[in-house]
Amino acid sequence: MKKLIIFDLDGTLAKSKSAIDDEMAELLSHLLKVDLVSIISGGDWPQFQKQVLKNLPKKTDLKKLFILPTCGTKFYQYKDDWEMLYAENFTEKEKKHILDSLQDAVKAANLNIEKTWGEQIEDRGSQITFSALGQKAPLEEKKGWDPDFAKRKKITKPLEKTLQGFSVGMGGTTSIDITKPGIDKAYGINKLKEIIKIDIPQMIFIGDALFEGGNDYPARKTGVDCIQVRDPEETKSIIKTIIACNSNIPKK
Repeated sequence: MKKLIIFDLDGTLAKSKSAIDDEMAELLSHLLKVDLVSIISGGDWPQFQKQVLKNLPKKTDLKKLFILPTCGTKFYQYKDDWEMLYAENFTEKEKKHILDSLQDAVKAANLNIEKTWGEQIEDRGSQITFSALGQKAPLEEKKGWDPDFAKRKKITKPLEKTLQGFSVGMGGTTSIDITKPGIDKAYGINKLKEIIKIDIPQMIFIGDALFEGGNDYPARKTGVDCIQVRDPEETKSIIKTIIACNSNIPKK
């Protein structure tokens, strides 16, 4: 029996940057009655509040839920309220170097982006994210923008030279994430192991991008059992199965 169910957020629990729907909210609330749950994403804390926490039923046992924004460089746990256990943020000098390099690379890529929705560059403290069409771009606009990653590679390739000492990766459908080296979902999973004292074989990771090059792929490096899903609807089916299985296990 697994003790901890770990989810990716965008594309797994909800459509990109959208709130979980009512059925998913009920299922997560029910799952928290039978298992510990964690959610790991490249998004920052406010994104988790907006997409997940504000939509969960009031009866939800939040003390069994662990939130890891920016791939685990921040860790939130609920006691009497949500508390941040730690945040591994960039220094001001590191931020300036990253922002200068990113702006140079975007300019050199000459992508001819005609319209954006919201800010393109977001400082998340421990992660700087470039969203080509802006932070508030509609999902339908983002889907067709860079399906083969070719546009973003024009930006990431020079950054691999100018930002040696940092990790540069593609996240979501139009984004580029810059973090300290070794920061990915494997890092977050190992933080869970360290802090809540649950071994890797007792965890399951569920994500929509577990293929090589996908932003969930690093989870596989930890040895955790992984389940690839197509979309939130398939995730719902898996949650229902876990709930059914664990609800039938006799309590000692």
